[in-house]
This record gives sequence, C-alpha cells and structure tokens, in this order.
Amino acid sequence: MTTNASAPPRATGPETGAAVPAGIEPEQLRLLAADGYPLAALRYTARGPVRGHLVMAGATGVPQRFYRPFAEFAAAQGYTTLTLDYRGIGLSKPRTLKGFRMAYLDWAHLDLTAAVDQMASDDVPLFMVGHSFGGHAFGLLPNHDRVARFYTFATGAGWHGWMPPLERVRVLLMWRVIGPLITRWKGYLAWSKLGMGEDLPLNVYRDWKHWCRFPRYFFDDPEMGAEVSRRFDLVRTPIVAANALDDLWAPPASRDAFMAGYRNAPLQQIDIDPRASGLGPIGHMGYFRRKSQPLWQEALAWFQQHPQPAGVHLHAALVAAHGG
Repeated sequence: MTTNASAPPRATGPETGAAVPAGIEPEQLRLLAADGYPLAALRYTARGPVRGHLVMAGATGVPQRFYRPFAEFAAAQGYTTLTLDYRGIGLSKPRTLKGFRMAYLDWAHLDLTAAVDQMASDDVPLFMVGHSFGGHAFGLLPNHDRVARFYTFATGAGWHGWMPPLERVRVLLMWRVIGPLITRWKGYLAWSKLGMGEDLPLNVYRDWKHWCRFPRYFFDDPEMGAEVSRRFDLVRTPIVAANALDDLWAPPASRDAFMAGYRNAPLQQIDIDPRASGLGPIGHMGYFRRKSQPLWQEALAWFQQHPQPAGVHLHAALVAAHGG
C-alpha cells in the first residue's frame, strides 16, 4: 500500500519559517526500560493548545542534543516532544563502552518502547518522527499501535549496492578495514576518533555491519528475516518516508527496498530534491539542521490531518475564548 511523490502535501497552519519562542527549556527525564536500564530523555512542553505528543526516534550513534532544534520547533507549534539517548549513547552510556553488552535492536525493543509508553495519552494523539534507524525501529516496537502517524527521514536498507560508487567504496572500507581494526583495538567502535560521531557499542557495530550486507537489511537475514517480516506485517499506522536525492547513505532506491517491509501500512514515499526545494545540500544528516525547517513543517502539517479527540478541540476553543 504505497504511493510515491516528489513533494509532500503543502503545509497549513503556522508559517514554515516561524521563529521558535525563546525559553523553551526541556524537562530532564529518566526513563526505565523494561529490563531496568535507565535512559536519559528530554521533554519539550508544547506552547499554546496541545495538538499532540511526539517521540523523536533518532539515528544510529546520534545523541539527542542533535534533535533539539527540531524538538523546540515542534513544541512551539503545539507538540510536546520527547527526545532520548539510546543505551550506550550520549547521556545513556556507561563509563566505558568496553565490555558493555547489548543488542542493537534493544534500542527498539526496549528503549523506544519505553519512550512511547511515556508519551502515550488518551487525551491527545501520539506521533513519531524517525531519522534513519528510527524507521527501522518502528516496525519492531511492541506498542507501535499507540502511535497515530509515523514520519521518517533518511531511512534506507544500508546496503552498499544502493549507494553511489565512491560512497560504496568508503562504506566497504569502513566495514572491512577500519571498523575491524578499531574494534579490535578499543573493544567498541570508537567513531569519535575518526570525527564521525558518537562511539558505538561493539554489538551495535557487529549487528549493523552484518545486516548491511543484505539488499533489504535484516529482512534478508536468513536467521531472523521471517520473524522481522511477521512483526512488520502487524503495522497499520500511516507512514511517510522522505529521502533526499543527495542522501548517499539512504537514496530513494535504498528507502524503497527497506520500506517495502511495511507492506500492510498506508505508505507514502517522498523524494526531496535539495536544489528544487532551495534548502541546499541535505545528505544523510541535514534533515534536522535548522535550515530544514520547511521539511519539519511538512511533517507537522501531515500530523495535523489526523483526527483530534473531541477534548482537544474543546480545550483549544476555551484557550482562544480567553485570549490564550
């Protein structure tokens, strides 16, 4: 159940370039995953009438502070937004990653699951925005049905064959030469030594490397593909998957290969042309830089199309009647 488009529905509501009010300071939270692991999270409380709650499902090795501009933007438009650091990342990592044991998919099965439970409410709808890994994780959540709509950027299958030739060489060099040398030396993937971002726990690196061997990522893994497909088949949540044409790690073909796993969900795939949009280069990380506010606005506009509980409309009317 897929549709393809070159641009999402046009935004309605607040102006795309609307300034974020000063003073949106997040509340620090400590989430407990089902296995008892503590997770550092930040909650940005909505300004004005609350349109919904939102969970930011980040990319591999990207700390939650990277998503602060987006979280502030969403909160300013009525979405109480939660960001979190997955275990082993940012403020949720132990003193040392050497010897730290976890599975890559703990970030979905345990960490994001705890975030959804924290933010789900009977009073307002819950939405999720994903970045790269966030799109992988959604279909693995045991509580994905609590999310009304899911909008993901830069989600792809990770296979080098979907990448342009030069990027393909670089990625294979990382998997086959640099990664093994660093993990043998440090006991984890010390990406920070290369200026590539957060260090990754050893098993995250190993699982990621293993699944990136396959054109459809873990769906093609003979040991777990059938079970993963079964779980993704349960998803009925409407999804938008948007990828930039200059995203070397997750070009549209890579996205399409992975997102085919959400075969029972209403799915819209969007190709973003950075030149036509006037945003300039986006790549794999530019979706969440401040210049990309028009992309954020499109996502929030799509969320606004979801029917609101009657109580939300009543509250908004009361706020308007009393001058905010």
